[in-house]
Amino acid sequence: MSAQQTAAPARLPVPVPSPADLTDRLWTAVLAGDQTAAAALAVGALESGLAPEALLLDVIAPLQARIGREWAADRISVVQEHAATAVTDRVVGVLAGHPAFAPAVPARGRVTVACVDGEWHAFPARLLAEVLTLRGWRVDYLGAQCPTPHLIAHLHRTAPDALALSASLAARLPAAHAAITAAQAAGVPVIAGGAAFGADGRYAYLLGADAWAADARSAADRLAGGLPAPASPHLPVDDLPHLVDQEYTLVSRSSRQLVAAVLAALEREFPPVRNYTELQREHTLDDLGHIVEYLAVALYTGDPALFADFLAWTGEVLAARSVPDAFLAFSLRVLADELRDLPRSVAVLTAARQPSDLGSPS
Repeated sequence: MSAQQTAAPARLPVPVPSPADLTDRLWTAVLAGDQTAAAALAVGALESGLAPEALLLDVIAPLQARIGREWAADRISVVQEHAATAVTDRVVGVLAGHPAFAPAVPARGRVTVACVDGEWHAFPARLLAEVLTLRGWRVDYLGAQCPTPHLIAHLHRTAPDALALSASLAARLPAAHAAITAAQAAGVPVIAGGAAFGADGRYAYLLGADAWAADARSAADRLAGGLPAPASPHLPVDDLPHLVDQEYTLVSRSSRQLVAAVLAALEREFPPVRNYTELQREHTLDDLGHIVEYLAVALYTGDPALFADFLAWTGEVLAARSVPDAFLAFSLRVLADELRDLPRSVAVLTAARQPSDLGSPS
């Protein structure tokens, strides 16, 4: 038998699945809570030639977005959402230890990546930290809910080239504003990112951030070009002079009383509410608390559209959970009556009710 006849057949390269196909496969694994299968899929794609950054941003980021959408549509429970997110986060941890994720050298500089105080959605910041590490930055990733005083102490101690500040919920914008101004006072420029800052970054610039990025890839590109020197030290009220009317403070401080007043009114108007289980009552209190919280943020930013957008999203979530539209409309009317002496608050509530005219509770 000739050498040609005995030679082993050439191994064909394993095709790299498309990002969308890989996201679908990972979705099945994370929804089942199967970390082993999810990690094997991700590592397999990496070893088949998919670039590490593409794996993070074109596969895993859309996967996490899908988890959020499915929860909002009530197609998965909050427990399933938490479990799927935990699996996804652990998969990123597995990838970070793979040789393909070895950071580029030499290091470009130092960046602190942190979530705003009160912000628990750390996954977008985690992805950014991994992308920056891949691109050669020294990264201090501080994770979720970073208290502003501790964050600023870290900046003073480490003197990074920039702070990348992440927030997913617009309710965190006042805390973000405090962090931005304090970091700039420490001489550190701030790039803001995350859904909280608006699809076009309007709230990042409103709050005085030195830069904004729509996603991790553009944030890394922006940092590579360098950020301008931070703005001169200033106070939040310098950016938002309307705060002098104190409506934001008054609504924020009276949140518990406002929620209690609305719940009492719902119980009077809608007899079934009186018979809610403890869990139903807890969910109702949470929903009302978020409504008051977003009203306060709309007052803080001076943007009624922020509240209207939140209500539109809330309406979709409540509809998916079979909560009548009239509950939301009635709650807004009660709030407007409770806050009748605060003109900006009443204007925000009235503007939010007008587009859909959600109807009467009867």
